[in-house]
Amino acid sequence: MEESSAADGFLYVWHTIMIIGAVGFLIMAIVTFIQYKVRLAAHKEPKDKYDFIRNHEIRNYKRFFIFLSISVACIINTYGMSSIEFHIIWFAVRIFISLAGALLVGYTALLILQYYYPTIMHKKLKKLRYTPRINPENGHEMRLLGEHEEDVHLEEGMQAEENIFSVDYDVWVDESTGYTKIEKYPGHLEALQCNNCGFYTMKVVREEIIEPPTPEKDGELIKHYQCEYCKSIRATQFHIVRDSYQNWAASHPQHDPDGKGIGMVRIEIITTGGERRIFEFQSTDQAEKFLGEYENTPAG
Repeated sequence: MEESSAADGFLYVWHTIMIIGAVGFLIMAIVTFIQYKVRLAAHKEPKDKYDFIRNHEIRNYKRFFIFLSISVACIINTYGMSSIEFHIIWFAVRIFISLAGALLVGYTALLILQYYYPTIMHKKLKKLRYTPRINPENGHEMRLLGEHEEDVHLEEGMQAEENIFSVDYDVWVDESTGYTKIEKYPGHLEALQCNNCGFYTMKVVREEIIEPPTPEKDGELIKHYQCEYCKSIRATQFHIVRDSYQNWAASHPQHDPDGKGIGMVRIEIITTGGERRIFEFQSTDQAEKFLGEYENTPAG
């Protein structure tokens, strides 16, 4: 009789803690979400909103879903609180199910934030980036200059950053007064949209200089990308403006990722039309992935 009373007392305390935990963590999740939205709304300029979303949105959403997952686990742990008597096996099973429910919510949310949500966020950031800027001095709408127009407004160091694709600058000009606003954005080394799966999970895995720049002419650079989600790969060719290669090389030291003493793997492909292309890889794994993708690419 005493054991039954003690078990009932434990179960009552446990259920009370679970109810408090469910409500408490749900409130924390809601507060996290609202707090983020309030902080975002406090930024009035599109560029400020862009930076805030890019640096904080996914991290805050992860925190929101963690709190929500714990709340779900607590809610599941209150099942049968008014009708089921304490039994160690039943109690253990319910804890296991509650943890499984929390992991299901949390892991699903993590996958969405890692693979699907970046596509949504990219569209949101793109809209903010190209929203017309307003001249604070007179309220006039400013014009975004094209790549061929903006260099006159950029310092030499800024142009070098753009030439090696580490930074991208947008130049907005009020043509009626000449007022200029320069905004700095991450370069092309950030995740791009994968043509295969559609997610923004395509990142640079290797860069290949096929024609080094000289003081007399521009060079050619091929960036090799691999999707972190579907593992497909692609290559895109870029221009390197003359002497900017020295800056690029200084920031890309050679290394041996395989740990096998292999500094580089070179593959030469000769097409039926006689075209010869040379590809260089930093590891045998990268070379194998490239060949697998190349073999599955339709001729065209």
